[in-house]
Amino acid sequence: MLNSLNLADIRSFVLIAQLGSFTKAALALDVSRSHVSRQISNLESQMKVTLLIRTTRTLKLTEAGKLFYQQCEVALNGIEQAVLVAVDDVEKVQGEIRINCVGGYLGEDVIGQIACDFMKQYPETQVHLDFSSHRVDLLEEDFDIAFRMGQLDDSGFIARKLMTIEMSTLASPEYLKAKGIPSQPKDLNAHQCLTGSVKRWGYKHKVDNRDVEVAIKGHLQCKNGRVLVKGALNHQGIIRVPKVYCVEAIDEGKLVEVFEDWHIPSVAFSAIYHRDRYQPKRLRVFIDFVTAHFQNKLSH
Repeated sequence: MLNSLNLADIRSFVLIAQLGSFTKAALALDVSRSHVSRQISNLESQMKVTLLIRTTRTLKLTEAGKLFYQQCEVALNGIEQAVLVAVDDVEKVQGEIRINCVGGYLGEDVIGQIACDFMKQYPETQVHLDFSSHRVDLLEEDFDIAFRMGQLDDSGFIARKLMTIEMSTLASPEYLKAKGIPSQPKDLNAHQCLTGSVKRWGYKHKVDNRDVEVAIKGHLQCKNGRVLVKGALNHQGIIRVPKVYCVEAIDEGKLVEVFEDWHIPSVAFSAIYHRDRYQPKRLRVFIDFVTAHFQNKLSH
């Protein structure tokens, strides 16, 4: 039976199972929906097993389909890694690197510049840089590396810390003069706050180390840090952002720290990549390139 099965049909089946749709799988493969449908029919005919139950509205794996999918997904990933090992040029740094990163200053200015510098040094590389702010699954969404603030919970990945991010709660002097200065985090509920993806703001008391967490309802909600800073500079409310986003505005007195007795614990900014997945030379070199950039920046 194995000799009669087509690997392309199996790959299409796995993609359908992952995406939950014939149409999405066809788009990903750049073929017609009818072509994908024929592939599955051919696969089921060769195996003499029903793998998918299809109606006009739903698509569901049979029990046999679930077992086949689980085994094939692992096997195809192994084949992909084997191909990468075989074709990776040990002498040249070349090919595409797929990166996901937080947006704002860190993504648009820092990582964006690093990507440009890397391509200048290695002109046979290409970079796909994505600023999706949700926590992407590197495997599911096929990214090689991600840059994130905060702790890494998944043991299947490596987090290489690049720098420590100091967080600040800021507002314009004009806003605080008009609305008053909060004395403790819970007072934020009576203020206009501008929020990104983090809606629970945690604080620690500078003297007795008490921890307080406040649920924030954003007067302005945007997942781009530049927009939050712009809102604060326009006296629209209080922001909680990495200090590095607005050093110049702080130095010029356009934004000031809101709290004297409370602070936000610093967070790590890290490069995150697969622990077990084969890393082509371009990715290994890029990781070292990024690490060297931050080490050089911190030493000055």
